Amino acid sequence: MTLLILGGSGQVGFELRRQLAPLGEIVAPSRAELDLMSAAKVAAALDTLRPTVIVNAAAWTAVDAAEKERDAAQRLNAELPAQLADFTAGGGCELLHYSSDYVYPGSGEAPWQESSATGPLGHYGATKLAGDEALLTTAPEALILRTSWVYAARGRNFLDTMLRLGAERERLGVVADQIGAPTPARLIATLSLLALRARRAGRLAGGVYHLATRGETSWHGFAREIFALARARGVPLALADDQAVAAIATADYPTPAARPLNSRLALDKLERALDVRLPDWRTQLALTLDERLG
Repeated sequence: MTLLILGGSGQVGFELRRQLAPLGEIVAPSRAELDLMSAAKVAAALDTLRPTVIVNAAAWTAVDAAEKERDAAQRLNAELPAQLADFTAGGGCELLHYSSDYVYPGSGEAPWQESSATGPLGHYGATKLAGDEALLTTAPEALILRTSWVYAARGRNFLDTMLRLGAERERLGVVADQIGAPTPARLIATLSLLALRARRAGRLAGGVYHLATRGETSWHGFAREIFALARARGVPLALADDQAVAAIATADYPTPAARPLNSRLALDKLERALDVRLPDWRTQLALTLDERLG
């Protein structure tokens, strides 16, 4: 079996290359080897490789930049998934794709269900939703895993940024009115392996599933937990204590793209389908930080 991983150099892609290796031969072309912005080059690669499984971890994830680089975001987040859906339609190749909590309007406090009405706040979310809809229309047997607040032991992400700023600054302000569940790339890859195995065994139907950690926090709460764990592990910080991390409102930190205040995701559907209990965000943060610190 040949597994084609797109976006294999990203933080999720790196973990996928490790976790999915038991399933078969992994092919994960770099950006230099396969230009995903070119539909023609992607088509040629698909025709040459004829993969058994495609795992699409490629995406335009720069939320603010998507408001200006609209064509690039549209290509990676909407057109590429649509192209993959066309290739896999009719069987012969399985498709696993990753989506985002940004497809929802971000209002209220109740966790979003897979069946909840969508309503993206910006171009990034709109392009992610367009990609989902293309799969659901053309390749309904494909698996779509919607996740939130992704970070990892490697690469540039919130964990990396907080550790850097915590070492440089004596005081820091972090948004406290956006609520979600920090989800490490390693966990996403582990559940992806379980999902693909269940799919091949005929125990998992296609469609949308939420994949995140249990529990909820704000970015401010996430940051404070990072610093508490780092301090306990002897990581030098310029921040004196927890009081040096101030809670600020989204309105006090304007960005080009609007952020959802509510990124809570209901997890019951995936847990029932795979017979698992997703772990709490705090335990996963501790594991990810330990991996980062080596």
